[in-house]
Amino acid sequence: MNLEERLKHQDYEQIWDYYCGFLDLDLPQYMGIQNRLMQEQIKLWSNSELGQSILKGKKPRTVEDFREVVPLTTYDDYADILLKKKADALPASPVIWIETTWEVGEKPIKVAPYTRAMLDVYSTNAAACMILATSKERGTFDIDTSYKFLYALAPLPYVTGVLPLVISEEINLGFLPPVEKAQNMSFSERNKLGFKMALKDDVEYFFGLGSVTYAISKSISSLGSSNDSGSSLKSVMSLSPKMIWRLANAKRKCKAEKRSLKPKDLFHLKGFMVGGTDNNCYKDELEDLWGIRPMEVFAGTEPGLVGTETWTRKGLYFFPDSCFYEFIPEDEMLRSFEEPNYKPSTLLMDEVVPGTVYELVITILKGGAFARYRVGDVYRCIGLTNKEDETKLPRFEYIDRVPSVIDIGGFTRISKTTVQTAIDLSKIEVTDWVARKEFTEENKPFMHLYLELDPNAMVTSAATKEILSEILSAYFKYKDHDYIDLRKILGMDPLKISIIKTGTFNAYEKHYKRSIAKMNPNNFEIRGLLDVQRL
Repeated sequence: MNLEERLKHQDYEQIWDYYCGFLDLDLPQYMGIQNRLMQEQIKLWSNSELGQSILKGKKPRTVEDFREVVPLTTYDDYADILLKKKADALPASPVIWIETTWEVGEKPIKVAPYTRAMLDVYSTNAAACMILATSKERGTFDIDTSYKFLYALAPLPYVTGVLPLVISEEINLGFLPPVEKAQNMSFSERNKLGFKMALKDDVEYFFGLGSVTYAISKSISSLGSSNDSGSSLKSVMSLSPKMIWRLANAKRKCKAEKRSLKPKDLFHLKGFMVGGTDNNCYKDELEDLWGIRPMEVFAGTEPGLVGTETWTRKGLYFFPDSCFYEFIPEDEMLRSFEEPNYKPSTLLMDEVVPGTVYELVITILKGGAFARYRVGDVYRCIGLTNKEDETKLPRFEYIDRVPSVIDIGGFTRISKTTVQTAIDLSKIEVTDWVARKEFTEENKPFMHLYLELDPNAMVTSAATKEILSEILSAYFKYKDHDYIDLRKILGMDPLKISIIKTGTFNAYEKHYKRSIAKMNPNNFEIRGLLDVQRL
């Protein structure tokens, strides 16, 4: 039975146990599931052409053997087989291929195969997320087939397009806009139509990137504005009688309270979910706007649906049946970026330590392609138990992408190569540079590029900033041409350029006896660079 059939039987306790029972596991039980599923995956993966392309004739039999003989991998290890979509070389037959950006400007796309068994797990865990998004305490939830789902994410072939597909296997909800229509629309068109349909028909679920849900939420206040009466009147005329009544009451309330209109004045969400990066920059404001705190979930092209928060909204729990998880401690991760030949050590779920930052390593279960794969995401363990939701499992908060990548609001994947290519295209004589993700006083993310110009450069600092800003902005858009302008989404320029005094980088290396990291140098390194500049 799927979720819709279970709801008809009204056995709500059984529904909770089936979909959310993983929260009742203790750590030995959790590891038992991990190891059992991993044993099945080892056989499938080791006997496949893809597995043997990495194993070189070895046949590990245990989890310990597997971790010993399989090196940590990146997409380069799979590209020859996966980009050709060689299904017969995989551990199990794929039923769908998911696509994402690999590295802008150099390696256009990555593809990842999903088996039927992987989608079955995804379906169950997606239903768990929907249940938990409406939950206020253990065992309680509010789901109905009449609910409508405002979905502010990209359709297939992107991984976010899998969610409507698998949810429809569990329960028949109305997506705004309908999935079949959304497939042929740009990102901007989908958001506008979905929002228009929500205003007409109401909405109970909302899911999107934190940055996008924030932009959509802020636009709702325009209905309460008198600055553009023609536009406002047109919007109001498209509303249903129920929504017109709500809007009229909301305007009276907002006028009495001397504040602008907020989404919570018009809608009463049952569930609110956000994914992607930088969600912590938006959660508090989204809660104020909607009257419900968004629940963070995490998914990726290669790993699928990885984890979810609970009703406490205090940390992600990883589903035990999606992937086998390993964790690279932060110091090992940083050393591996400084020394490319260094092989960092990993820990398992029952070895993580609260307060420690880890890079996630995953082996896809259920016939997946990726093994001991460095997915590129960094988490902090924030606890091994939680008295509030009575769990006995490690929980995590998402930190960001690995330091070699700058991701702003889930829209960008800027690497060292990306920045250097943009600088080369500009024809500006740049002596040295570093790029870092930083945050405004309002806690909104942006990319800060520190440049040192050749003393003989014929271009001014102002011209340098303008030229590079235009070129890098083109990269932001090129990352996914369906996405609307990042500047409009974030409500700010996502790029800041600072010109460093000539000779600063060389002075830094002489003073500190080392070069500064090109991508995401830490606070100490940036302070050192700026201090040396003042000398």
